[in-house]
Amino acid sequence: MQDSITGDARLALDLALTVRHDGDGGVADDLTEPAGLTAWVRAHPDALPGAERYRADAAALTAVRELRGAVRALFAHAVRPAEPSPADAARLLPVAEALRRLNEAAARTPTVPVLGWAEGAGPVVRRRPVGGVDDLPAVLAQAVIGFLASPDRERLRACHAPRCVRYFLKEHPRQEWCKPSCGNRARVARHHERHRRPA
Repeated sequence: MQDSITGDARLALDLALTVRHDGDGGVADDLTEPAGLTAWVRAHPDALPGAERYRADAAALTAVRELRGAVRALFAHAVRPAEPSPADAARLLPVAEALRRLNEAAARTPTVPVLGWAEGAGPVVRRRPVGGVDDLPAVLAQAVIGFLASPDRERLRACHAPRCVRYFLKEHPRQEWCKPSCGNRARVARHHERHRRPA
């Protein structure tokens, strides 16, 4: 069982999970307007430089949404041969286009390694934008690259419970769903399917 995930993995997953089940059989998008992006960034003060003062505009929203499309396409590629999230299956970018978008976004802001060493813990290297530049798509893209190039990528899965559209990191060998409620929905659906078939 994994104890924790890296900051890059958490940020990459959190970005992908701004597309979620809406509770009514559809898909909700937390990033439909600049206020949604502002709230999302401010909810990540430890991962995003300047999060507490960030204010999204239409251009930033468009750039992050385009990056998220690339991220979800690359997540779908990473979980193969398993199926991608149902939210992505019909509208995935080609892998080459997703890689181009991701790499172009990451290249917008150069970074430097910064060493952190909390009392009682081991040293941790994080990348920070040079000169404190707050280029959100670049920071997000660099985190996604860090995640996809890490061993954590091997644990990435798409949840296939009814109505779920999430990606998650598998925490133990028998885990099939992103959370217990999805496992319950999947078991109920299988039960109903078995009992609907003629004997």
